[in-house]
Amino acid sequence: MTFNLDNRLVVALSSRALFDFEAENRIFDPADDRPYMQLQLERVAHAADAGIALPLVRKLLAFNDPDLAPEHHRVEVVILSRNDPASALRVFHSAAHHGLAIERGVFTRGRAPWAYLRPLRADLFLSAEPGDVRGALEAGFAAALVFPDSARAAGRHPDEVRIAFDGDAVLFSDEAERVFQSHGLDAFQSHEHERATQPLNPGPFKPLLEALHRLRAERGATERMGIRVALVTARSAPAHERAIRTLMHWGVEVDEVMFLGGLDKGGFLAEFEPDFYFDDHPKHVASARLVGPTGHVMMEATNPREG
Repeated sequence: MTFNLDNRLVVALSSRALFDFEAENRIFDPADDRPYMQLQLERVAHAADAGIALPLVRKLLAFNDPDLAPEHHRVEVVILSRNDPASALRVFHSAAHHGLAIERGVFTRGRAPWAYLRPLRADLFLSAEPGDVRGALEAGFAAALVFPDSARAAGRHPDEVRIAFDGDAVLFSDEAERVFQSHGLDAFQSHEHERATQPLNPGPFKPLLEALHRLRAERGATERMGIRVALVTARSAPAHERAIRTLMHWGVEVDEVMFLGGLDKGGFLAEFEPDFYFDDHPKHVASARLVGPTGHVMMEATNPREG
């Protein structure tokens, strides 16, 4: 029977994003991966501990009705990993141990796996490998670098998926960010005020926002799991108007908007308690990861390549 991923939220993530493989990763050598493979095989019967993205994955999978056939599920989670095929045994064993209904995975034994995002039609890719994140972003996918040592989600919202996004270079294109980088804050404010009614071009995470919007719209009245979305941006008035009008033009809703005008985002995120927050700016990422799971969107405007 042919299976397709139409009309569902597809999340692809590396094994290190889903599980705590940091001890194993410390012995990984790309020139000789056999010791790593052997260690994973020795531990195949021992389920790995939860990684930074596992609580989010658990909540998203709760949108799938276990009484319905898989072709009617609304969320698909796929492992997309540089791990070797032998290590896949432990990955799937760990998923089963944690009660995660994950059936699909691609394991590339050291090669960049992000090219498989296209046939997966992925809405999100989470990885602990910077090169894979950059490659996925350059290919047009929503992708973020995860930090296994980030603070974990507080867990006080078991019946609600909470996602927070930065604006420029994340939900929106990096057009305005490049003006700020090149000409400063005053030029940025003028640029945005003059274009207040002109929608911003989409950024890499617009498809994920739209997928969450669809998932919420399809949510049945009897379902326990909800979705709450926040825009947490360094914008302030008068640059606020273009951001709001862009979301209205896209026909998507967010529940909270924070125009912080350069204030540190960490304290605000600590109050919102997202299951994941996505930002492109290293300074904001460094603050956010101290209070909760954070994904670094490594866009070129704020994260130029070295050399």
